[in-house]
Parts: sequence; C-alpha cells; structure tokens
Amino acid sequence: MNTTIPDPPFDVPSTPAPQSLVLAGGCFWCVEAVYRQLRGVQDVVSGYAGGSADTANYRAVCTGRTGHAEAVKITFDSSVITAGQLLKIFFTVAHDPTELNQQGNDVGTQYRSAIFYSDQQQHDVAAAYIQKLDATGLFSDAIVTTLEPLEKFYPAEEYHQDYAAINPQQPYIACVALPKVEILRATFPELLKASATG
Repeated sequence: MNTTIPDPPFDVPSTPAPQSLVLAGGCFWCVEAVYRQLRGVQDVVSGYAGGSADTANYRAVCTGRTGHAEAVKITFDSSVITAGQLLKIFFTVAHDPTELNQQGNDVGTQYRSAIFYSDQQQHDVAAAYIQKLDATGLFSDAIVTTLEPLEKFYPAEEYHQDYAAINPQQPYIACVALPKVEILRATFPELLKASATG
C-alpha cells in the first residue's frame, strides 16, 4: 500500500463469499470509473441509496429532494482487496470527503459523501478510519462523510452503468472522471487489475 496515506486502524475480516460495499462520493459515473480499475473488484453497479423505491430514478434523484445519494455498490473478493483498502481509495482518490453535499460543481444532497454500511463491522471500520484520517491532518478541512445504514440499494438506469468506459470522450468524463483514474494509477499501481495498467 501507499505509505504516505495511512491504512485503516483495522479492517473487515476476509470471507470466502464475495463482500459488498456501498459508497457515495458525488457523481456515480466517476466513482464507478475508479473502482472498476481495482484487482479483486468483481462488479461495480451505479445506483441510489438512502431513499425509497418510488423515487429511485435519475430524474427524481437529481432534484435533491428524495433523500437518495448517487452511489456505487462494489462487489469484491476480500482475499484480494479488503473493505479497508476500498475505503482508502474512497477517501484519497474517488472523491473529496471534505465537501459537504457537493463534489465540485455538482451540488445537492444527492452528491453527498456517504458510506452506507451493511453491518456493524463496516460501520466500525469506517468510523475508526475517519477518526484516524482527521487526526493525521491529511486534509485541510474536516471529513464530512456520513455513515448511514444501508436499507436498500437501487441500481440506476442501464445507460448509467459503466458510463465512463463507454463514453470516454464525453466532456464531463474527460474532465472529471478520467483524471481520477489517472491519479489512481499513479498512486496505487499495486492495486490495479492487469488490464488497467496499460
């Protein structure tokens, strides 16, 4: 692991079955693009968390009034990459955890920084890591990431899935998502899939 960025104090133990983690860090296109590069990551689905089924659609969520956050559900092999390592990428590459209810020009509660934990272990690992990162002074401002219980994850419309890979020339992807991927490649080369190192 990159030695300039601290690891979590402890981690979710590895399990034989795949694990999943739901993270929200602004536009889900960008977060998905980052996590698809990582070895051990089996699937990344863009979707909505934090609201109800009846408004879990892009048009409604974009109003910022549904309670949802744009989020990604990451399914991974914890013997290859851990939840803690995924959180390390989340806090240092995938988004800015110090921006409240926005990421850059994307403003609203749907772009909030949030970890939707599925059990107490995920909650405790994330809470301890946030405390450690705040204490190190790695960020000039306090981390505002919320910890919210995962009640339901709703996959987004099909055209949102793998959006950055399918639309690399789209201006938003070229200016916002792909630079994050380049930072990931430069900072954490040891965590990349072989297909992501070229």
